[in-house]
Amino acid sequence: MASAPQRGRSVYDGAMHPIGTQPTVQVQNTDDYRDNYANSVQVRASLWDFFLLFGTVQQASPEEVNVKNYQGVYLSPQQAKALSNVLAQNIQQYEATFGEINLQPQGGEPRVLQ
Repeated sequence: MASAPQRGRSVYDGAMHPIGTQPTVQVQNTDDYRDNYANSVQVRASLWDFFLLFGTVQQASPEEVNVKNYQGVYLSPQQAKALSNVLAQNIQQYEATFGEINLQPQGGEPRVLQ
């Protein structure tokens, strides 16, 4: 038989968090924090984790594409799924504001930038 909580005591869930309260989240960048641009993301999956490899793609000529990888990030399967959900929500909001994101290449001839 479950007893009612006593006056003056907090009620906790199974993870020992007070029920009905949210923790204060403080975000702080580490000294080695950096921002980078990526137009290449490779994903590898294993039983234990997902590996995201970020880089930039440069096409020097019609015959040659160079990918320069600069950062790899391992994610647990749970964190990878949470990231997938957050990205899907943000993409929906982006498209509602700015229009559909088209994954098809733009028309015209390929150009080589020098």
